[in-house]
Amino acid sequence: MSFKFEKLRIWQKSMDLGEEIFLISKSFPKDERFNLVSQITRAMDSVALNLSEGSIGQSNPEQKRFVGYAARSLAEVVTCLHKAKRRSYIADDMFNEKYKKCYELMNMIIAFKRNIR
Repeated sequence: MSFKFEKLRIWQKSMDLGEEIFLISKSFPKDERFNLVSQITRAMDSVALNLSEGSIGQSNPEQKRFVGYAARSLAEVVTCLHKAKRRSYIADDMFNEKYKKCYELMNMIIAFKRNIR
């Protein structure tokens, strides 16, 4: 038995990426705990949360709205990754890896939103 959203590849990928972001944020300086760490983890968690919320008993316009929120949250994650890179909290290779995953997930979210009827 499972919920409908648990079968969605975009939800599964957002969950996986969320755990990866959480792990790298643990290496950020302690003085960023209530700033960048909190922001990037909340934004990444919001991607999966909005995808799941939009899949339960929603009308199509409402589902599109929640998927749109997921995309906006993912854009926020990308900005936080840029901040982390500029502040030298993550190396270029780590930034590039997470950036690529965010890019792929964003494309999946956009395609998913287009297919909502």
